[in-house]
Amino acid sequence: MQQNRPRPFDVVVMGEILVEVATDVAFGHGVPAQLGISGDALNVAAAAAAAGARTGLLAVLTDDDLGQAIAARIRELGISDELLSFRTGQQGVYLVHSDPEGQREFSYARTGSVGSTLSPDDVDPVVFSTAKAVIASGIACAISASSRAAVLKASGLSRRFIFDPNFRPRLTSVEEATAVLTDLAPRTFLATPSFPGETSALLGCATPKEAAAKLRSLGASNVAVTCGAEGIQLAGDLMDGSSDSSWIDSIPAPAVVDQTGAGDAFVGTLTARMVLGDSFPVAARYGAAAASLVVGGKGGTGFIPTFDQTRTHALRTPEGELSSHA
Repeated sequence: MQQNRPRPFDVVVMGEILVEVATDVAFGHGVPAQLGISGDALNVAAAAAAAGARTGLLAVLTDDDLGQAIAARIRELGISDELLSFRTGQQGVYLVHSDPEGQREFSYARTGSVGSTLSPDDVDPVVFSTAKAVIASGIACAISASSRAAVLKASGLSRRFIFDPNFRPRLTSVEEATAVLTDLAPRTFLATPSFPGETSALLGCATPKEAAAKLRSLGASNVAVTCGAEGIQLAGDLMDGSSDSSWIDSIPAPAVVDQTGAGDAFVGTLTARMVLGDSFPVAARYGAAAASLVVGGKGGTGFIPTFDQTRTHALRTPEGELSSHA
């Protein structure tokens, strides 16, 4: 008899998990700090799970007590641990100092981390071809050649591949990040660049609309250009084969403690709601609502709103008349 496989994931996220050391003042000896678990992949997966998607996280953790503690946090966030691997190595770490306005200063210790050993061998074709969506970022492509190869393999297997450029100049060059984005665009169901930083550096575009059009010309089916406190520029395919462009206003945050993870919450929530049946604009509105709520918590996963909280927040504003498949 064949063993029954677990039902396919709605969303699979891949990338590196980091230990987060957060302070309220500048780094220094004796400064009080809060230990957390974060990294863009975890933040995205947590948001997708909270938005109602059955979510798996492909990542490599250390084979020690720290790795087990991180795995416990992953499960606590409602994310499946089925895709985690444990290997001997050093867990990546970052320090973050947030000021009262939520602005952040980062310092990373991740070179040669166990998370960067992610490779194509870790990408199970059955898992990735049956998932409704797969999410990866430019960070996963930048931390090592093997991790980048894993992302490329996943993009070829996925029914819906979502790519967040997440350009980090400390990790990679403009030229390399641009090449990765260009290579992945034809395989991408949804791309989520930020304006003006990524759209200018990687696409040479001066406006969000221009950036969305450029990515669609490169092969991306749908684009959501995040424009910070202004909103989101959408461009995508309609059921009749034509294309559509629309603007989603941002949603004011009830409180701003730490902006870490806001963009990740947008990507995870948007993806989850789309694969669960919401339209692109409706899903983007929920993504904007989730992003404006997570900044009220400290750290990347300090506060992950439930979907009920996200939906209520999205409905509080005049544009919030949404039709959901919740």
